Amino acid sequence: MRVGLFTREYPPQVYGGAGVHVDYLSRELAKEIEVEVHCWGPQYEDRGNLHVRGAEPWDEISLGTEGKFKGALEAFSLNLTQVKALAGVDVVHTHTWYVSMAGFLAKKLYGVPFVLTTHSLEPLRAWKAEQLGSGYAMSSWMERTAILDADAIVAVSQGTKADILRAYPDVDPNRIHVIYNGIDLTEYQKTTETRALTDHGVDPSEPYILFVGRITRQKGVTHLMDAVRYLPPGTQVVLCAGAPDTPEIAAELRSKVEEARKDHPRIVWIEKMVTKQEAIQLYSNARVFCCPSVYEPFGIINLEAMACRAPVVASATGGIKEVVVEGETGHLVPFEQDPVTSFPRDPERFARDLGERLTEMMADPEKCRRMGDAGRRRVEDTFSWTAIAHQTIRLYEQLMEERKRGTK
Repeated sequence: MRVGLFTREYPPQVYGGAGVHVDYLSRELAKEIEVEVHCWGPQYEDRGNLHVRGAEPWDEISLGTEGKFKGALEAFSLNLTQVKALAGVDVVHTHTWYVSMAGFLAKKLYGVPFVLTTHSLEPLRAWKAEQLGSGYAMSSWMERTAILDADAIVAVSQGTKADILRAYPDVDPNRIHVIYNGIDLTEYQKTTETRALTDHGVDPSEPYILFVGRITRQKGVTHLMDAVRYLPPGTQVVLCAGAPDTPEIAAELRSKVEEARKDHPRIVWIEKMVTKQEAIQLYSNARVFCCPSVYEPFGIINLEAMACRAPVVASATGGIKEVVVEGETGHLVPFEQDPVTSFPRDPERFARDLGERLTEMMADPEKCRRMGDAGRRRVEDTFSWTAIAHQTIRLYEQLMEERKRGTK
């Protein structure tokens, strides 16, 4: 069997959870089947069963287009490029809207089963219009067209499956398969190394709250900054936050950090996406990890933190509720969401509740240790990439058999 995986992100150009997912899934799948990865960028590699083929958007668009919709046009052009040569591929499998039309077109042109993994849904991310402008209408169309045509849709959580049926009620529920994200348990382990902390100005002798993620509305980092006012003044807070969606949200976060530092000066902002090894050190030495996302189909960063034995305080939304066990591996902070934007209806109350939970955890290191150990056990029991790859291959085999029988 040879599967064509389509993704925008692939190492070394990874900035979000979808890229992490495809990186590990492709390598695990390649232990058993041929994997052909089509991604954005100059990557080109053949390593055993793993074949990586990068490509770039059309020059006519990249060089001749201005405006926020440029990204959507680049994505569409690259989708057309990626389906030109798929000889020998038995199944196509796309990740995120950026490559969804490649799967749609491959199904039509080559007659192969089309699998689509959704890591988020455009109708539930209305704030993306701020980033993509009129291109948001195009990204939404690309996602909708593909998701309604896919032979199988992989949801990364039960919460995501419910979101798909809410956003796209015409989808047959039987076409949706829940397969979780995973974690490399050998790579993500607690370490006593602190070089990354000192290199970035974090005091390893003092406990700290850690945030890791992109600067985007979805990840809720501005709500964490609002919660700082409810923390004791000496609390060390580490923001590992980079890759802003827009200049506007970057400026907004900067303003909130500067305001929070007036009463809480020990806020360390690492303004970049750190390496995997640096992230592992930051997770391992944190008193508590905070994930204040307002929309999170799964939340792989919580797995990373738990694998490194960091307890988690997270918003009670989406797939996070299937990863973090309330009172066992951390705490979930509920909030009422706006049905269109997913933002908290009462942001001040959300910030206060978040701050109170974080304060409680910071004051109880023994509780944090117990929850951190429980988090490690949970990821070992439930979220290994080996199990996830096996589930994915079984889905491919099922679809190929159905196609052979003429039932697809």
